[in-house]
Amino acid sequence: MLRISHPDRVIDPLTGLTKLDLVRYYESMADRMVPHLKGRPVAEVRGPQGIGGQQFFQRHDPAAEDDEAPLQIASAEQLLAAAQLNVIEFHTGNVKLRAPAKPDRMVFDLDPGEGLAWPHMQEGAELVRALLHELGLQGWLKTSGGKGLHVVVPIAARWSADMVKAVTKATVERLAQTLPERFVAKSGPANRVGRIFVDYLRNGETATTVAAFSARARPGLGVSMPIHWDQLRELESGAQWTVQTARDQLSVEKHDPWAGYADARQSLTAAIKTLGLKFAPNAAGPARGRSRKS
Repeated sequence: MLRISHPDRVIDPLTGLTKLDLVRYYESMADRMVPHLKGRPVAEVRGPQGIGGQQFFQRHDPAAEDDEAPLQIASAEQLLAAAQLNVIEFHTGNVKLRAPAKPDRMVFDLDPGEGLAWPHMQEGAELVRALLHELGLQGWLKTSGGKGLHVVVPIAARWSADMVKAVTKATVERLAQTLPERFVAKSGPANRVGRIFVDYLRNGETATTVAAFSARARPGLGVSMPIHWDQLRELESGAQWTVQTARDQLSVEKHDPWAGYADARQSLTAAIKTLGLKFAPNAAGPARGRSRKS
């Protein structure tokens, strides 16, 4: 049995949740969470003194001979061992380790600007879904565990990271150009006041996104929870579920909200053409410039 050091240390002063509470949460979620971690490069947010203390972002395995070797979590035992070492958040990259040059997903991170009402976030997520549908793609929805929402698009691992990033960037730019009162494609607080910044930089070669079911190192210990699109209108915030309530939510689910996600292998060919991007026949990456056709 795993020995937990300092089990009574308070991780979140707002709720009084302790390190033991967090480890028990991850133990209860391991069967759901490990499939989202296994086989991917993992990055961890460690908080030895809880969310109020200094935090460390770690992406390389300190036990490996290669200093650049990515962290990996392939079992419940490894997940709990990381939690014992004060890991609060778990993030994953967009590639599988067996094919590190070819992403198998795209992530659209919807981040609300100051003053944006939550119903506009719900509408924004639906608009992203609608544009993806026009591009021949299906997205799966999850809360961020913080203020926002994530739309995750599984794809066939055929295109380079540069090509995938180009597709997400062009998609976000189209949103911002079509609905400038709702979306912005530039980061920075001043640019997004009252609007949604859709962060396509989550699709950079080494970028990561918080994993499904991971806690967040923020007051309340919100959880990034996969949900069905039908649940969007009932959602009250991006941190609706927490370490204290997430398991109860799963216990009342009648169907897996992400059914089909793990087996989806969607093509980007139609999206590339619709967005006016050029690419070489071997799909190595985007060509310079864009086609004249819109």
